[in-house]
Amino acid sequence: MSHADESHEGTRRDFLYYAAGGAGVVATGAAVWPLVNQMNPSADVRALSSIRVDISGVEPGTQITVKWLGKPVFIRRRTDEEIAEANGVDMSELIDPDARNANLPDGSDATNANRALDETGEWLVQMGVCTHLGCVPLGDAGDFGGWFCPCHGSHYDTAGRIRKGPAPENLPVPPAAFDGEDTLVLG
Repeated sequence: MSHADESHEGTRRDFLYYAAGGAGVVATGAAVWPLVNQMNPSADVRALSSIRVDISGVEPGTQITVKWLGKPVFIRRRTDEEIAEANGVDMSELIDPDARNANLPDGSDATNANRALDETGEWLVQMGVCTHLGCVPLGDAGDFGGWFCPCHGSHYDTAGRIRKGPAPENLPVPPAAFDGEDTLVLG
């Protein structure tokens, strides 16, 4: 009887091949998993990826600064005059026509309505980092009544749009939403 005539049954050698291959796959997975898992954010970073801010004490015309993801965030409750001033800006006067609002689709116009967090335009939330070299602008300052970066002379208006100076972009608006009347959720 030849090998061609025999029906092939599993032999001890076949079993050893499969067992060794399976053990190799398990060992490879066990070695690779820690390397892949180390690229995930740590628990403290995940905890800070979303914060809740009590905004009940913010009066019109004032702002608070909170730290989110290691960067300052300006939360401003604007007055009617500040809103009117921001609405009165012609889009052709803007250096950066993009809203840079993470809550809106990319390429949205930098109108005051697209920069504000609510429909009335009262709440403005933006990253407090100058888009030129990463300095922190001063509030209620500059030629346009918004923010001024004293390091290199960038002037932002009351909607956080760059109006004068070396900064190339508007202050970015982070992902944010209201949770009730007195709480703002960043992230």
